[in-house]
Amino acid sequence: MADKIIDLVNITKSFDGEKALDGVNLYVRRKEFVTLLGPSGCGKTTLLRLIAGFDKPDSGDILFEGERINDVPPYKRRVNTVFQKYSLFPHMNVYDNVAFGLNIKKKDKAFIDKKVKEMLELVNLAGFEKREVESLSGGQQQRIAIARALVNEPEVLLLDEPLAALDLKLRKEMQLELKKMQQQLGITFVFVTHDQEEALTMSDTVVVMNKGHIVQIGTPVDVYNEPINAYVADFIGESNILPGVMHADYRCSFAGREFVCVDGGFMKDENVEIVLRPEDLDITPEGKGMLQGVVESILFMGVHYEIRVRINDDLVLTVHSTDAVLEGARVGIDIEPDAIHVMKLSDMPLATEEELEVAADYEA
Repeated sequence: MADKIIDLVNITKSFDGEKALDGVNLYVRRKEFVTLLGPSGCGKTTLLRLIAGFDKPDSGDILFEGERINDVPPYKRRVNTVFQKYSLFPHMNVYDNVAFGLNIKKKDKAFIDKKVKEMLELVNLAGFEKREVESLSGGQQQRIAIARALVNEPEVLLLDEPLAALDLKLRKEMQLELKKMQQQLGITFVFVTHDQEEALTMSDTVVVMNKGHIVQIGTPVDVYNEPINAYVADFIGESNILPGVMHADYRCSFAGREFVCVDGGFMKDENVEIVLRPEDLDITPEGKGMLQGVVESILFMGVHYEIRVRINDDLVLTVHSTDAVLEGARVGIDIEPDAIHVMKLSDMPLATEEELEVAADYEA
């Protein structure tokens, strides 16, 4: 992997006596798409603003290609930022909005014209030069904001929830467009979101944050399949999280019976937390499978059914299946060893309902 371009060392930042960041250490590699993911108030936007230079850390160092930039003003940093509110200039047309930074730098007209046209083609808005920005849709305005940032050829592009104002369909389209742009340009993207699907779709590296701390760093696959604790498992996708005991390597128990798993390295009979992803569980006929239960509810979700199965008085499992079952039916649940994810007990509470913001809240 390419070398480090940004290095954050022991960063702390407080506002009104409340710590927004508490001893954060993180590095970003060149040409990497890094997403800072977490609920509102976790510190992700603060971290982005520190990289951009809009705020200064209380302690710690921000390094850019090995040089300390804590006191370098934003306009001298080789980064550009795209905000949730695009802040386009309403009195300027599309061309002048994109050209604004180059005009400030007093670049010659031929150069500006060439770069503006290149950027508009990149964001699929070629021919929009003379359009007024207020006549554009939200998605088009977002593309103009990205073009305005990219035309200055930053080495790092910082994006603070830039898709939040878009409807669901357009947001999904722009996720793919942004990733394509990043790969085409070969520059570093640092992206902030609280939308789990967004993070998993676009990122090379996901940084999960909570209450001013980094909880886990990894590829989307690693963070989803191997969450470090129940908080991450609960925040990234849907999970069944239940208490268990690790008796020995590759042998655990939960829900009243013993299972073979693929995890090891725990103490004998250590209390643990078990994560079962709904899509990894299989509904079987009654009497088959490793657990038995009664279907409490079934919801059609478009690509699958969400089935809740009561195993006992204290345990209801959520299963995702493409096959429908009848409410009230007695069924079995089959669980393969690699579907069982064993985690050490954590003091960190599960994500709250407020933190697990659904799409409707996100769009609002």
